[in-house]
Amino acid sequence: MNQTDTQTLRPASVPQELSPVVVTLLKGVIYQDESPALWNALLNLQASVRDYMAVLGLELILDEAEGYAFLRSRPARDEEDGEAIPRLVARRQLSYPVSLLLALLRKKLVEFDAGGGDTRLILSRDEVVELIRIFLPAGTNEVKLIDQVDANLNKIADLGFIRRLRGEKQMIEVRRIIKAFVDAQWLADLDRRLAEYRQLTGQTTEESNG
Repeated sequence: MNQTDTQTLRPASVPQELSPVVVTLLKGVIYQDESPALWNALLNLQASVRDYMAVLGLELILDEAEGYAFLRSRPARDEEDGEAIPRLVARRQLSYPVSLLLALLRKKLVEFDAGGGDTRLILSRDEVVELIRIFLPAGTNEVKLIDQVDANLNKIADLGFIRRLRGEKQMIEVRRIIKAFVDAQWLADLDRRLAEYRQLTGQTTEESNG
């Protein structure tokens, strides 16, 4: 660590506004529309935030156009000295149904943006059910399907990719941060993933009927 880096990390030189920004990022996502003051502080302190997070093995992902910022673990091995860096942000293994629903919501956002209308994609639970219905075996129990969709939406909400609207429990907003996790390559590979999912659900159905 050189002299400049040491000075950057000295407590006396750390801006007072840095603490709430860093703590909020370590807890989750900062959205411009939800926390405008915190967002402006992040933009002003962006270089300091990046330096601070680098010490923790994290990198700042900031999209000014979409208005969100979050932390992502850096590669597990430092390129300069080859030493392993412990992961502060744990990876989460998603189930097939959750992965499928994430992909469908991401694809819906692409179609929505292409329409050039509103900036917020709002969907009802019934619309989400219809998105996923065509990928499920014929004759799937309707009540069971709705319960499954609700459970998966709750998991996706916990991950921060959607939020339920206040006073409208059956309505969700697809957060644009989903674009950072379900990228173009993932969407390009969607057909193969869906084929695997159809095969998986088909096998499950056969086993249940067997």
